[in-house]
Amino acid sequence: MTTVADVSAAAETLWPLDGAEAWDAPGLLSGDPAAEVTRILLAVDAVAETVDEAVALDAQVLLVHHPLLMRGVTTVAESTAKGALLARLIRGGCALYSAHTNADIVATGTSARLASLLGLTDALPIVETAPGIGLGRVGALPEPTTLGALARRLAGILPPTATGVRVAGEFDRAITRVAVCGGAGDSLLGESAVRSADVYVTADLRHHPASEAVETARVTGGPALIDVSHWASEWLWLETAADELRSALPGVEVVVSELRTDPWDFVVVQ
Repeated sequence: MTTVADVSAAAETLWPLDGAEAWDAPGLLSGDPAAEVTRILLAVDAVAETVDEAVALDAQVLLVHHPLLMRGVTTVAESTAKGALLARLIRGGCALYSAHTNADIVATGTSARLASLLGLTDALPIVETAPGIGLGRVGALPEPTTLGALARRLAGILPPTATGVRVAGEFDRAITRVAVCGGAGDSLLGESAVRSADVYVTADLRHHPASEAVETARVTGGPALIDVSHWASEWLWLETAADELRSALPGVEVVVSELRTDPWDFVVVQ
């Protein structure tokens, strides 16, 4: 019999908790460690739709990328959004587990998955903490392309979202070396591996860091920018995680949620 504790142990072997950032809160959030597990649902976010999906599927574990309780709370009353989600999971007999920044840095993590889908060769972490381990990835395309063509290729790789793919740079700019970071990556804009790339692909690029990077590139050189959906850039990793869990937990069904949990519903183009 496979238990919630076994799932936690497998996850912590694949994505060691000591690899998480100090501010992060991955691991088992709710559920009985001794409860039997026959089905796991993977999703990026624990939101109403994925919680309902997990309960409807009779999954005993909802394994998500983003921790539900990232910051301290003083109540989990069902009059609050997070309290209502936890109550729904507990009543449905479904544990909640998250693998976040500890899953970003591993050799098969979120950024590595995006780099692999782009076909980057000799990809290395942007910020390396151990051989092959660290934040982001940077590598070379098998053959040069243009910024516009790369953006269109990304649009085909990523699941569709309202905000699509945003680009800062000339459409015909030649691209060979690509830096990527799944999820929010503007904290890496100043890294030398990013600055020396032809383009940086990440999500949640805020106005001021992006504007400063564009202006700096005009003076001292630097990459074009491609900004994609946070959810979409990390959803790609779920299939890799599912395959790894299937190998680690034979006999347990692992399902990847197809639900879009990107928060934006539509965009008006001006």
